[in-house]
Amino acid sequence: MLSTGATTQRGSRNGGELSEDEIFEVLSNRRRRFVIHALKRAEEPLDVSELSTHVTAWERGVDPADVQYEDRRNVYSTLQRTHLPKLEEKNVVTVHEEENLVEPTPELEELDIYVEVLRSKEIPWSLYYVGLAGLAASLLLAVGTGTPGFAGLEALDVGVFTATAFGISAAAHHVIGRRARLGNTEKPPELRQRE
Repeated sequence: MLSTGATTQRGSRNGGELSEDEIFEVLSNRRRRFVIHALKRAEEPLDVSELSTHVTAWERGVDPADVQYEDRRNVYSTLQRTHLPKLEEKNVVTVHEEENLVEPTPELEELDIYVEVLRSKEIPWSLYYVGLAGLAASLLLAVGTGTPGFAGLEALDVGVFTATAFGISAAAHHVIGRRARLGNTEKPPELRQRE
């Protein structure tokens, strides 16, 4: 399961903000996510050939130096025909056709995109927090009603447990969330999750 999100919503061609639907449309394609990841990491505009090499390497799970010409050519072609025009239409990138360069727009640089990739046995953070709140409420109810085994605890004990559990969980969520943002690490988040 893959979920995506953005903390800023900017950049449509008409000068307005990108809607949530537009953001999800842009991020719905893995190649576009890979392009965004590469551009957010780059310190200068990328040549479309170099960009297609990175995308191909990530798709194939190989080192960029091992990318075959035929594989890269296919990615290059679809980037040129489909994905770069879509990203440019949403004012996420600027394509300089004469120089064959792609650069992120200020809107993309301000767009904080995270990708949460879940393996089949993992639960999303939102469900985790619901479960943690349910556990804290159950514990408080057990202490309040004097349930055997919990009667010796005070409401303050439950409060300390709850604050500690949520604090540790929030810190872990923050650290994991930073690694799940596009452009924050060498490989895109969805590829790192497979390692």
